[in-house]
Amino acid sequence: MRKAGVLLPVSALPGEYGIGDFGQSAAFFADFIGDLGFKIWQILPIGMLGPGNSPYSGGSAFAGNYLYIDIGQIPERLLTDAEKDSAKINSPYKVDYFGVRNNKLRLLKLAYSRLNPEDFEKINQFKKRNPWLEDYALYMAVRDEKGVDWSEWEEGLRLRKKEALEEARARLKDEIGYYEFEQTIFYEQWKSLKKAVNERGIEIFGDMPVYISYNSPDVWAHPENFLLDKELKPVKVAGVPPDYFSPDGQLWGNPIYDYKRMERHGYKWLLERIVHNLELYDMLRIDHFRGFYEYWAVSATAKSAKEGSWEPGPRMKIWKELKKIKPEAKIVAEDLGIIDDGVREYLKETGFPGMRVLQFAFDGSRDNPHLPYNYEKNVVAYTATHDNDTSLGWLYSLPQSARDEVLDYIGVGAFEWGAGGRNCKSTRAMIKAVAVSAAETCIFPIQDLTGYGSDTRFNIPGVPEGNWEYRITLSTLEDIDPDFIRGTLRRFGRI
Repeated sequence: MRKAGVLLPVSALPGEYGIGDFGQSAAFFADFIGDLGFKIWQILPIGMLGPGNSPYSGGSAFAGNYLYIDIGQIPERLLTDAEKDSAKINSPYKVDYFGVRNNKLRLLKLAYSRLNPEDFEKINQFKKRNPWLEDYALYMAVRDEKGVDWSEWEEGLRLRKKEALEEARARLKDEIGYYEFEQTIFYEQWKSLKKAVNERGIEIFGDMPVYISYNSPDVWAHPENFLLDKELKPVKVAGVPPDYFSPDGQLWGNPIYDYKRMERHGYKWLLERIVHNLELYDMLRIDHFRGFYEYWAVSATAKSAKEGSWEPGPRMKIWKELKKIKPEAKIVAEDLGIIDDGVREYLKETGFPGMRVLQFAFDGSRDNPHLPYNYEKNVVAYTATHDNDTSLGWLYSLPQSARDEVLDYIGVGAFEWGAGGRNCKSTRAMIKAVAVSAAETCIFPIQDLTGYGSDTRFNIPGVPEGNWEYRITLSTLEDIDPDFIRGTLRRFGRI
């Protein structure tokens, strides 16, 4: 079934609290794109944020980000209208992370202080269904108390000795209870939103970072799953090797999985993590998928990623185990970047669709897999991803000779490509070039539907600050030409 979708992270939705959330704007957005003929809403990870507000830091394998909780949905017996109004922020075009963190944490803790026995029973039922919550809530409570990462806690807590854990649970009972409440509310609201979106005939396409941050409850609670030394310090860390854009490579710093040890236990923890994400979403994109085939491992003492080497991942073993649990899992493999024949054959063996991005198509090679006439059916095709510039911004950034090549391919004249907005000829042509392709699924960032420029970009890789801030407003949606979108999707068999 040919279909199309829109890429928009939850954080970028409209709303009164300084960030997009699981409130009315989310359901409205799903209705809006459904009316245009789209069948997929792709979002970014909805877990804990890391440095620079990145959703890809892997701060927790299971916990949700409290910033996405809709304060407006919390019952009035827990928060009055006046208290909710006190958290409103006038920041329609950019996420105000500082203000949102302060406001939502303050109000969620106030709501927690007013819970009744029925509320606590609901939390207990959620705990029973989610065994990861016990370690997460304890970790967060201790981290708040100590003010430092777990690797700097005293030995008893750092090494999870029974007496130290029991003492901390007793001492921090209320603080632990708050985090249990926070996650219960998060998942309750997410489940309700997903149900409403699915009933509209739209699938939610989620995203899972491949690695977990060292400073996370998962590494603390399950150090056996990672390559750590006797002091629980990383032996090797993740990254990617040098390439044209980065002569020293990228040193991510995440601890590497101990795949050999995981294999002895049937990859139990890692499969639990993947299944958790498959149940959160209807489709799941796994970031840096090639890491399951082979991964770039760098000594923890290395100063740059170029000192690393490729090491074999679990390859098909993990997917054979997953198939026993989730035989119909809808997984999309992020196979961008350095891809060789071994990775291509591996992806074919998994049967998972890979990704194609129009902006990567113009290197002069007619065999470039990102050129639309080379797309296979089993791929997800994009004009751009969250890491790319907007398509209009990208065209402006190209040297004239390269831009002329792109414009010739998409059939737009040299003097008519640059005007943005709902009638932008160049972005319309790029949308058509992807939509007409053989790819079964195509995805368009919201900024390409509106013909916006670089000032609306989501993320610039390698730039530590100022990313993940862009938000749409209701007037943004008015900049989308519904007749053009519906006509294009219908013309190319995607409605």
